Amino acid sequence: MKKIALCFTLLLSIIFLSFKKNQSVTLDEVAVKAPFAMPAIKIPNFSNCKEFSIVDFGAVKGDKNKTSDAINTAIAKANKSGGGTVVIPEGEWLTKKIHFKSNVNLHLNKGAVLLFSEDPKDYLPAVRSTWEGYECYNYSPLIYAYQCKNIAITGEGELKAKMDVWTKWFARPKAHMESLKRLYYLASYNKPMEERQMVNDTANFRPQFIQFNRCENILMDGVTITNSPFWTIHPFLSKDVVLRNLKVYAHGHNNDGVDPEMSQNVLIENCVFDQGDDAIAIKSGSNQDAWRLNTPSKNIVMRNCTVKNGHQLVAIGSELSGGIENVFIDNCTVVDGAKLNHLLFIKTNERRGGYVKNIYMTNITSGKIDEGILGIETDVLYQWRDLVPTIERRLTPIKDVYLENIKATNVKFISRILAQKELPVENVFLKNVTADTVKGEKSIRENVINFDSK
Repeated sequence: MKKIALCFTLLLSIIFLSFKKNQSVTLDEVAVKAPFAMPAIKIPNFSNCKEFSIVDFGAVKGDKNKTSDAINTAIAKANKSGGGTVVIPEGEWLTKKIHFKSNVNLHLNKGAVLLFSEDPKDYLPAVRSTWEGYECYNYSPLIYAYQCKNIAITGEGELKAKMDVWTKWFARPKAHMESLKRLYYLASYNKPMEERQMVNDTANFRPQFIQFNRCENILMDGVTITNSPFWTIHPFLSKDVVLRNLKVYAHGHNNDGVDPEMSQNVLIENCVFDQGDDAIAIKSGSNQDAWRLNTPSKNIVMRNCTVKNGHQLVAIGSELSGGIENVFIDNCTVVDGAKLNHLLFIKTNERRGGYVKNIYMTNITSGKIDEGILGIETDVLYQWRDLVPTIERRLTPIKDVYLENIKATNVKFISRILAQKELPVENVFLKNVTADTVKGEKSIRENVINFDSK
């Protein structure tokens, strides 16, 4: 009997271990070719994990509270099980904020729409977030992950933001600007996060749609994203990120498509962007805040993407105080008729410091561009110029920029580089970069060392 009991116990242990194994998240490695040493990117694989339908946890179409509670309960269950997929079925589901936990895949079935409430109160309490390069406590992003590992958003469904209130917040009245000034001074003098509470009656700092804050091993694949209060997809201080097969549409103020900030090992591929601001804006924080965090954005590849509208195909800065290096943009198309200022625009100012180096753009086709193919400017301050003074002056070294096989139809210039005499831009190389019509001077250069165009 003892032997039978022992065998039975061993059998149960094997079954249990097998079950646990089948529930766990595995990691796949994505190899990425680039003109610099690019590590393989690790992303989660949920194919062996259990599914958790939000309907089983009480989600009801049209009921914001029940659906929100169901999603968060399902996320907690998936996390507790060691890994799982939270399934959003077909239909429109009104919800409040979603907070991720590790080892969770949020999967939207075909025909599923997660519609996010327009009520700012649904994004409280405030969470640790950012505003234009400065850390602060603000309204929660609509989808928020903080210090998570192995997370994903997948499927053929749609994430959509109701914009009723956020559009009113696009305006930046005096009260908003006063809050912005307060944050600038708090960050400039390294005040603790607890003092940087930016939710009040008048600040109106709009939240990001999706923020991965200090996360690792992130996948977004297949979903459509419509509208956004602020930046749409924001990997912040995160590593190993793959964004693929996404359709992003957001035509409001500051509606960039993707803003990798102080993030590393990022792949953006096979996506369609239709933006009111930059398609991709690579950042690394502002001024003293970023100097303290001291984390560059590094190893970022964008390939095989289409841009329908945007200020820039790719912008670098102006929040770049942590440094930006190893960026590769390849085989992308800007459709004819798109509203665009530049294909590549590197921008900074006397407050930023940081650095920019090893930037590559190849095999790009574009229609008309309002400005030009390449722009580099070192005195871009926007509203900050007269809003607050420079507290500490640090210039930004910019070097090693390579463009090859790029064609546009109609531009003002091919390249325009406006740098300081005190710190010239170095090593800019253009090869087979052309436009059918150039309205003005082809190459405009102020304070550039080692420029070559073939």
